[in-house]
Amino acid sequence: MEFPLIKKFTKSKKKTLNVIIVGCGKVGTTLIKKLAAEGHNVTFIDTNSVIVDKLSNTFDVMGIVGNGATYTVQMEAGIEKADLFIAVTESDELNLLCCTVAKKVGNCSAIARVRNPVYSDEQPYLREKLGLSMIINPELESAKEISRILRLPAALSTGSFAKGQAEMIRFKIPENNSLDGKFLFELQKEFDFKFLICAVERGDTVTIPNGDQRIQAGDIITIVATAKNAYSFFKKTGLVKKKVTNALLIGGGRTSYYLCRQLEEMGISVKIIEINPKRCEQLSELLGDSTLIINGDGTDEDLLSREGIETVDAFVPITGIDEENILLTLYAKKVTQAKVVTKVNRINFKSVINSLELGSVFHPRLLTAEIILTYARGMKNSIDSGNIETLYHWFGDRVEAIEFRVLTNSEVTDKKLCDLKLKKDLLVACISREGKVIIPKGQDCIQKGDRVIIVTTHTGFENIN
Repeated sequence: MEFPLIKKFTKSKKKTLNVIIVGCGKVGTTLIKKLAAEGHNVTFIDTNSVIVDKLSNTFDVMGIVGNGATYTVQMEAGIEKADLFIAVTESDELNLLCCTVAKKVGNCSAIARVRNPVYSDEQPYLREKLGLSMIINPELESAKEISRILRLPAALSTGSFAKGQAEMIRFKIPENNSLDGKFLFELQKEFDFKFLICAVERGDTVTIPNGDQRIQAGDIITIVATAKNAYSFFKKTGLVKKKVTNALLIGGGRTSYYLCRQLEEMGISVKIIEINPKRCEQLSELLGDSTLIINGDGTDEDLLSREGIETVDAFVPITGIDEENILLTLYAKKVTQAKVVTKVNRINFKSVINSLELGSVFHPRLLTAEIILTYARGMKNSIDSGNIETLYHWFGDRVEAIEFRVLTNSEVTDKKLCDLKLKKDLLVACISREGKVIIPKGQDCIQKGDRVIIVTTHTGFENIN
């Protein structure tokens, strides 16, 4: 899929998409909020009239009560004029049926949420035969996020760009660390490898820094570098923690299943504590010998102690109950030095959750929404010159990291970065060219074929110009 760039610096007229969303659970509601905020015409469908009324009034969008898989309801929602159709109900089969009907009736891109592991290996086939633009699996994306964090335990969160060639890593500077009190220009001279600090959070303020900024203990900073240089940075600054060789997971849902498969490939042995005996039997059949399934209550302190919570390298509470996950994290931080990664579904009360200092927290609904927003932003362009490859929202949606692929020459190509009129609070953080990662300086240029990573406190960009 190709999402083009605009060829002039002058502000372009943004294309408004007609979007239909079926299903108003956590993911559907997040998509309605974010797509409406970006100026799209959003119509949503749900069988629950109370939810439809509430969301219609809250976000000033059109809601329809009915079955989103039926021809009649889709016609009422305007499927013939829709640009993008998204099915995120609780049923995988219903989502696939909704998209199939939409593709037959309308001329739109279609995205289905499909979560069942039975379908995971068949996604390419389903996507091709049903003509879908994307099949997305929130639990699989969550597992990928957790496994990336466990590769570098000092990180709070990570992002992968340029097909894995560049990493963006967010971490907190501890007390008495060598980075405390340093100016950024000093760091660039001190290290003999390339990296870039591209965002600093201090208290409630997030800045895109310049070389004159001094960082201090307690700051949450984001660096971009190759995976090798990122590890070198953490090693030289004393932030490298013990490599994860074993992990204890609480909850045996789909996320645990996908995560265990990835951790097995990484050579990490896993224990899962799951309260449902039937689910324990299923996981035992599905997973390899390096994973031990324990039937029990993951909130039982004695059970946690018997299973070695005090000595484990990584602890991941991923039950379906946010409060349980948060309490388990707080308990783990008292009794163990393990890397803790916490699943939180709800995104309300962010300030309260942040004040608890839970460390690495991930929100499955936001991971899913970002992937779909990446696709939607790319669709807004009408000139076939480039596209958005990756999009991350960090620091409570206050910072966007966007990867653009430059498909044609334009007003921003083949010019020194120091000669471009960059917006304030915007940083060209990385350029990937022919497999080589460039941490750019003022004399570097953007060229046709490059992948360019932009970090900014602005929101809504859909083209590199």
